[in-house]
Amino acid sequence: MTEVAGISADVLRSYIERIERLEEEKAGIAANIREVFAEAKGNGFDTKVMRQLIKLRRMEPQDVAEQDDLLDVYKRALGMPLS
Repeated sequence: MTEVAGISADVLRSYIERIERLEEEKAGIAANIREVFAEAKGNGFDTKVMRQLIKLRRMEPQDVAEQDDLLDVYKRALGMPLS
């Protein structure tokens, strides 16, 4: 095991290589997600709205309700119609 300034080069290399493999997998997954969005768009779906739905589905229900309420308050303040 090689050490430089108290750092194990083998352990560091292992971490770096694991992270690099995960980054490659992440890039592959991102490409797959782009393909699904392109397919959905090709079938007439609005991908911007789909992304908003995905974001909302990740949120807790009380956070979604709070966000909706705040959006309504801001719309009223600007004189915009409520949805």
